[in-house]
Amino acid sequence: MHCSLFETESFYLSPMIINVVALAEPVHDFSYEIPAAEMNLEEDTARMVKPARIAGNLKRGIAQTEVEGRVAGEIEIDCARCLKPNPAPLDLAFKVAFVTEENYTQDAEAELRHADLEVSVYDGENIDLAELAREQIVLNLSERFLCREDCLGLCPKCGVDKNAVNCNCEEKEIDPRWSALKDLK
Repeated sequence: MHCSLFETESFYLSPMIINVVALAEPVHDFSYEIPAAEMNLEEDTARMVKPARIAGNLKRGIAQTEVEGRVAGEIEIDCARCLKPNPAPLDLAFKVAFVTEENYTQDAEAELRHADLEVSVYDGENIDLAELAREQIVLNLSERFLCREDCLGLCPKCGVDKNAVNCNCEEKEIDPRWSALKDLK
């Protein structure tokens, strides 16, 4: 894990956790590299293949702390049809407001809006930049990633990749409900 010159200062509890209360200035710039092995996306279909880089600035306010920046790296995502892993560049801009629980109002009946994804509740002291990077990556993953629009996927009968091999399983097997129609020729 790469840290800047600030790694020995008291506002870093660990290389990726910033103690907001201990910051001397209200604005703080940061830049870190998180090894791919330490970036657990908790997704079966996506994983980091190169280190993630998070850079930006933190602005401490009275009621909230704003963190703005970018997460970059390389991710590998499995195609939803053929299951082949596909490398994809990652470059995400983010802006998140961290508020304490007492400053966060939430209506239990309210519908989740896009703006709600830009607010995080925290303890008022520590912001974990590694968790922020992971969260931003997971929020921006496509629900159904395809290696290409015309991906044929896997054959449901024999399991071969229909993009690479024409297995003819569908032509060979006729649905028994329609078998009587083949005699009409």
